[in-house]
Amino acid sequence: MKVGSIHKNSKTRYFAVGGYFCFEEDRVKIRAKYKKENLKLKKAKKLDLDTEIKSYDMTEDEKIQVFNKIQDIETFHGCVKVFDKKYMKKEIVDSNIFFNYAVKVLIQDCILPELNLQENDEPIEFIISIDNRNIRVGELNNLETYLKTEFCIYDDDFKITYYDSKSNYGIQLADLTVNTFYNSYKNISLVENIIKELKSKNFRVSLFPRNSRNKK
Repeated sequence: MKVGSIHKNSKTRYFAVGGYFCFEEDRVKIRAKYKKENLKLKKAKKLDLDTEIKSYDMTEDEKIQVFNKIQDIETFHGCVKVFDKKYMKKEIVDSNIFFNYAVKVLIQDCILPELNLQENDEPIEFIISIDNRNIRVGELNNLETYLKTEFCIYDDDFKITYYDSKSNYGIQLADLTVNTFYNSYKNISLVENIIKELKSKNFRVSLFPRNSRNKK
């Protein structure tokens, strides 16, 4: 999931890519808990159950409620890489190529450190789900090929799946996560109370290009 614009003519300072990762045993549990909270919100707001609730449709308290139901699931980890375009030496010429690079950096800086690969020699299959709304048909296979090439010295494998966020609760939770931390850089007052409620052990957020690996 990405937030902000990476188009070369965009004046926005920040761009973020991220969401959350978990082990297979918790994948269904996380989505089920988010779906349950999501449906509660729709009923409370008297919305059609097929309506997609975006993060900007939720109040602070509603977002905190969602995170509190999910952040203690054992293998849940929110992960976000925020790119500060002000300090980048070159402009972004091709947004798709940069997005592929951003995903690689996210995996490298925010996910791999949580997996203790030095203690685990078993190959890992990364199944990455991405919102398909901003992906051109001809580019659907580019990211998978790119990641397999960039991490070719490892036995790990990458499989990219694309979904419409309207019908995928995992994508919607990823959107909520990345938007929260994107706004913490853009304007902390928008999410300050939410950030205070999040548990550091469950989130890894870092800034590029300064590559600060501070959690939360």
